[in-house]
Amino acid sequence: MELKEGYIEDFISGTAVRSTPEEIEAVQVFSRMLVDDYGYPKELIQTRPQWRVKARPSDTKKEYPVDIAVFSGKSHSDDNIQIIVECKKKSRKDGKTQLQDYLRFSKSRVGVWFNGAQRLFLHKHEHDGKIEFSELPNIPRYRERVEDIGKFRKKDLRPATNLKSVFKTIRNYLAANAVGITRDEVFAQQLINLIFCKIYDERFTKKNDIVTFRAGTGEKDKEVKKRIVDLFKKVKAQYDDVIDVDDSIVLDERSLAYVVGELQLYSLQESSRDAVGAAFEVFIGPSLKGGQGQFFTPRNVVKMIIDMVDPTPDQKIIDPACGSGGFLVEALRHVWVKIQEKGDGLGWPKHEIEAEKQKVAIKNFRGIDKDSFLSKVAKAYMAILGDGRGGVFCENSLEAPSNWHSSTRNHVQFNEFDIVITNPPFGKKLAIDSEDILKRYDLGHKWTYDSKMDTFSKDSLQDNQTPQLLFIERCLNLLKDGGKLGIVLLESIFGMPKYRYIVDYFQRKTKILAIVTMPEDLFQPHTHAKCCIVICEKVSEPPKENHLIFMADVKWCGHDSRGNPTVRKDATGKDVLLDDIPNVASLYHEGPVKR
Repeated sequence: MELKEGYIEDFISGTAVRSTPEEIEAVQVFSRMLVDDYGYPKELIQTRPQWRVKARPSDTKKEYPVDIAVFSGKSHSDDNIQIIVECKKKSRKDGKTQLQDYLRFSKSRVGVWFNGAQRLFLHKHEHDGKIEFSELPNIPRYRERVEDIGKFRKKDLRPATNLKSVFKTIRNYLAANAVGITRDEVFAQQLINLIFCKIYDERFTKKNDIVTFRAGTGEKDKEVKKRIVDLFKKVKAQYDDVIDVDDSIVLDERSLAYVVGELQLYSLQESSRDAVGAAFEVFIGPSLKGGQGQFFTPRNVVKMIIDMVDPTPDQKIIDPACGSGGFLVEALRHVWVKIQEKGDGLGWPKHEIEAEKQKVAIKNFRGIDKDSFLSKVAKAYMAILGDGRGGVFCENSLEAPSNWHSSTRNHVQFNEFDIVITNPPFGKKLAIDSEDILKRYDLGHKWTYDSKMDTFSKDSLQDNQTPQLLFIERCLNLLKDGGKLGIVLLESIFGMPKYRYIVDYFQRKTKILAIVTMPEDLFQPHTHAKCCIVICEKVSEPPKENHLIFMADVKWCGHDSRGNPTVRKDATGKDVLLDDIPNVASLYHEGPVKR
């Protein structure tokens, strides 16, 4: 369908609707969640034309238009209406009042208010001839009853399609309602604790058993909190070397039950986004993250890089700017698949395969980050997903190793690693001006170009240098000859004349294997930085012969500038996610082909 300017295609009806903020950020987002997360078939959902309900008992015209209506059957009728969704930009209080009005004169028992930033679930029931309302922890999934909410078996959990939207609603709820907490950093720590509880529960619950991380219909908030606090005690006992003994769940009962209700139906382990990274993106805003260049890499990009470098179980891997551990976790998953395949092929018993996975995680995985909280999160994340927690350290990677703690020096040495994978910090305001650090780096110096010889020579020390450029050299310090580097860099490094000496440095120190440019939306809505991925191999001397370099220009990255999924219909009318990133690694491994 060809759309006029200012219009978008409605996800449910396929008709053209005005591209208002309400439509883009709320109606379309929740419509997609109803289908992808809750499993409702599109034919049971109505958006356009809008379903209408009475404004009062005598209203024969049905004056209230409903943004989204969900029915129990294909016949959209008053008797079949099941869920009403209101998506207006109101406050939570006004949204609740409006939703109650809609439900009073409708046969629907369940209502949702969602404005793109907050959401509320209501249950209507009659008592002594009066209509009463109570809040629900969530809504029932397709073919479930209200009474089934919170009774999820491990096998029932599904990946979240828009995890950032879920975390955004959680963040806004906590900011408005949590008792005794006001700062995003504290909310983030509390949510990370709950994410660890959720992932632990997913790992250690049998597929047919009911999960512990849940909040049910009619269940008291204090009962939910007791169950989660007991679960966190198990997490701390299992990982007492990475989670502090004084860490605790301090959210009030109501807020905790709300968060659990929002997350309970999802499998965070299987979601398309790294749950920890997505939580930081929402809770630690651009003012905090941007100042340190901590823009967390989307999981599809992380997976693409790891698939391209293709680590094996016998290779040593490090991320010297590991943040919350996204690269390490995905690389660990990649290597474990290979161990599982090998073990299955050789007929190893299950316990032997698991022992081999743990051995590789402990022996071969390393991470460094200068942020103490992030390095702690990375340790805990690695521990809860498998192991390797002992290989994550809190240090400034750019410092001389002699300034690191002895335990770090014992586990991280130059010219030791087979693979370095990283997204080093970047940002306009970041600069290293320490002479002690700069003098240790070739890229901490100015470089002079000799046009006659077409060569660069090292000159005086820079006044300052961005950490991203110094990280290039530090990554190569860590690699052994023949080792591979996968790194996220600003695209301007390969296009602006002032960075020619950086390109020359790459050509002298590495064999560039691939450059993949990313769309500007990749790190939005947090930064407009245009980035590329570089895959290269460390060499002892510059390649003497020309070689082919794989180059790709990615148009779609799976989300738009607001962070919402980019979806279009294919030739058959089926909805597809516009994301070119998963195709890159397979094209890279195909090698040169004639097209």
